[in-house]
Amino acid sequence: MQHNNQNTNAFLIHISAFAGYLFPLGSIITPLILWQTLKERSTFLDEHGKEAVNFNISYSLYIFILGLSFIPFFFGRIFNGFDGIDIDFGGYHGHGGLFGIFGFASVVSIVALIKVALIIIAAMKANKGEMYKYPLTIKFIK
Repeated sequence: MQHNNQNTNAFLIHISAFAGYLFPLGSIITPLILWQTLKERSTFLDEHGKEAVNFNISYSLYIFILGLSFIPFFFGRIFNGFDGIDIDFGGYHGHGGLFGIFGFASVVSIVALIKVALIIIAAMKANKGEMYKYPLTIKFIK
């Protein structure tokens, strides 16, 4: 019964990342709170909590960087209408049109789908009592 309870708690730590769809930073705060309250019960919960929190912080960082890289294309597209004014946007001259905007949206959507899939995989592994290591995760908490 004890293993079942630990597996369920580890499952909940991973699934709690979906709280990010309900409130800002929920995908980081909710697993962090669950991990902090459950980590003393077993090393299994401690490891799953660290992994979930590290993954969600890493993912948020990746999305933030992708969002920042979108800004020059967005403003370049807006100011592209001023053809008679000579403004240099750091080498970007509006080429690519809407494909650049939709291309970034596609990349962000793919990353979001990968995040959902990885969370579900990790939660299912945790529910079976197995460890799961998220790929491309920065180890903020060791």
